[in-house]
Amino acid sequence: MSAKRSSFFRSYRLLTALLGSALALTVLASAPSMAQTTAPAPSAQQIDPNATVVAKVGDTPVYLVDLLQMMDELPAQYRQVPFQQIYPALLERAVDTKLLAAAARKSDIVKDEAVQRRIQSAEDRVLSQAWLNTSIAAQITDDLIEERYASVSAEQAGGEEMNARHILLETEADAKQVIEDLQAGADFAELAKERSTGPSAVEGGDLGWFAKGQMVPAFEAATLALEPGKFTEEPVQTQFGWHVILLEDKRTAEAPPLDQMRDQITANLTRELIEQKLAELRKDADIQTFNLDGTVPNATPVPAPAPE
Repeated sequence: MSAKRSSFFRSYRLLTALLGSALALTVLASAPSMAQTTAPAPSAQQIDPNATVVAKVGDTPVYLVDLLQMMDELPAQYRQVPFQQIYPALLERAVDTKLLAAAARKSDIVKDEAVQRRIQSAEDRVLSQAWLNTSIAAQITDDLIEERYASVSAEQAGGEEMNARHILLETEADAKQVIEDLQAGADFAELAKERSTGPSAVEGGDLGWFAKGQMVPAFEAATLALEPGKFTEEPVQTQFGWHVILLEDKRTAEAPPLDQMRDQITANLTRELIEQKLAELRKDADIQTFNLDGTVPNATPVPAPAPE
């Protein structure tokens, strides 16, 4: 990398860090007072982020959607701040960015090859995301979601679920003593609170409902062998220690309703359609890939230069 390019990237990273730090300081400084003085943010039905101009730098507008995108790029702790509260800081950053970009366009930096490649890379990302969002979103219809839900729910329904408690102990001898106490009439939940070393002890060993495959094999097999209301007569060993298990109940699993699965189904369909689209594009494209050093794969290696 040339000294000029190296200097450019160092400056770019420094500027990004400074802008981010300035924004963070502004947010932290303004948070207490702004929380008391700002009015409720307009609802999504009242404004169109893509058409709402929130500032002008000369004749160049800054849109509300620009600020929303900036917020999405912030560290997680700042994304938790209400948008109305962080809005002034985002607006200042957007104005500063417009001023700096205008100054850059008047300079020779726009002719720099490294800068041009970064601009092209950013444009490629924006265009590819926008095109995918448009083309894929149109394919994910309610009918397609309901069709996938019917398939997924049929697979999930009908399985067996168990509701159990357990007492986790460090040694087999301790577990056998617990079993003797249970056989003598001790209450399972109370023994779990007193003696279990597992995190469920505070809940009397309650593990709630779980399906096949959610517990380690030895634990699951022992639980499946029980009748509701019965506990294991022998300790069950797993990698966590020694268990005494009480099966409280069994039931046939039902699939979650569509509303609970819609987001996951939509995400899965989106991923599948993107992979399908990329496969189609790759099939008709002339693509060449090279090694990290720019050489052709499987070509004769270029000999390293002899030491001087």
